[in-house]
Amino acid sequence: MAAGAGGEQGSAVLELPRGPRLVCVEYPGLVRDVGKMLQTLGGEEGVSRIYADPGKRLELYFRPKDPYCHPVCANRFPTSSMLFKVKRKIRRKQVEAEGETQQEVKFEMEVLGVVSTVYKFQGMSDFQYLAMHSGPESKQISMYDKILMLKPEKEEFFNRELPLYIPPPIFSRLDTPIDYFYRPDVQHREGYNNPQVSCENLIGLSRARRPHNAIFVNFDDDDIPTKPLEPAVQTWKKVCTNPVDKKVEEELRKLFEIRPVWSRNAVKANISVHPDKLKLLLPYLAYYMLTGPWRSLWVRYGYDPRKHPEAKIYQVLDFRIRCGMKYGYAPSDMPVKAKRSTYNYSLPITIKKPVSHTVSVQDLKHGLDTSSTSRAKKPASSRYKLKDSIYIFQEGGLPPYRQMFYQLCDLNVDSLQKIIHRNDGMETECTERDGWCLQKTSDDLRDTMSLMIKQIIRSTRPALFSSTSNAEDDKEQLTYDSGEEEEEDEEEDFKPSDGSENEMETEILDYV
Repeated sequence: MAAGAGGEQGSAVLELPRGPRLVCVEYPGLVRDVGKMLQTLGGEEGVSRIYADPGKRLELYFRPKDPYCHPVCANRFPTSSMLFKVKRKIRRKQVEAEGETQQEVKFEMEVLGVVSTVYKFQGMSDFQYLAMHSGPESKQISMYDKILMLKPEKEEFFNRELPLYIPPPIFSRLDTPIDYFYRPDVQHREGYNNPQVSCENLIGLSRARRPHNAIFVNFDDDDIPTKPLEPAVQTWKKVCTNPVDKKVEEELRKLFEIRPVWSRNAVKANISVHPDKLKLLLPYLAYYMLTGPWRSLWVRYGYDPRKHPEAKIYQVLDFRIRCGMKYGYAPSDMPVKAKRSTYNYSLPITIKKPVSHTVSVQDLKHGLDTSSTSRAKKPASSRYKLKDSIYIFQEGGLPPYRQMFYQLCDLNVDSLQKIIHRNDGMETECTERDGWCLQKTSDDLRDTMSLMIKQIIRSTRPALFSSTSNAEDDKEQLTYDSGEEEEEDEEEDFKPSDGSENEMETEILDYV
């Protein structure tokens, strides 16, 4: 940074260091111990992780060792500032004639770096819920040693009598105050009557139906559609204006000729098509099953899997990875991370964020790519393709998500296929729960797949299972080729893991 000639105009010439950019945190407190201050921000690792994601807010925990401490959040802002180090040197001189001491003050200034990002704590602190209860003589007693489970505990730990302590599932939605301009009610003249309002003039009753025109079929419905709705045909014809779209249509037709039932993820793994165009193309070639063993799948028009026993290989299996203390590993130890979690959220702020570009029908007509042009583009043949692991289960591999919807024909393990084909040629009835398979076939498949995944985790992270007894080790060494069920105390209804996304519900919302 140069600012004229030094001396003549009172300006100075400073050389800025070419070191790394600095990050400023306006800490809302008096810092006496830098180490303890960093602990309240999650340590250097926590600050670096937040800084790496521009969309996250920096959280400050005034009680970092308290798991029930609710944080104060800082917003991220760009800045152009410098960090100075200023030294004030005082030199004292004693004047012999007068016997007085004169002070000569000299300042030395050094530029340590340039600050490009600053975190400001602009919000208010929220309510704090402490794990305390009133004891004898109204004395407050801590409950942390009684309610925090730091290791696997026995049944007695959960059966103890304790005071009720239920923290709120979520605290204040906004931490920044908002001005609400109160106004008095409108006063009308005497004799004024409110006008009659029709439903057409009301705003916000319901949104308009999305123009995808998909046909939904329940398992109990008698008939199945043989052709698409006319609006679905017109919508696809309006969008299909270039050779690439026509090629995609032919590829999807061939897929439905080879296999009459597909999941959307399986389609996206076999052909490269823009997701918004696929929403229009699927209702043009297939209908959607809502319930039964083929729920959340797209079925070719005119094909009724309830009348074809060989269609059992296309049935869906809702598989969720089991985790918990009883299985030897906690959700945080899982190699498969959750898509999202209720407990991992950031408070909304009132700062305007950049708006993402929405795809219009005109964009689809011209085949525009809404992805960033700065990054290298993939070939058109594989730009939108997903990996095979998104719909195929293979031996020795982990699912990409904690909840997966597999079709039985995509379980590429011999032991699983033996379970599926146990009643080949003896199918008599198609039920809503098991389809053309034997009863509890889905349960047997889940048990076998869970044992396979547990053995994979055991081989990759043996430390998690180091405390397991020898008897349990012998039991876990049972090969999953037998397909036998695990012990009875592990048979229960399993809820989705934290962050599991219900793909069926998400897909339905695209069409209603």
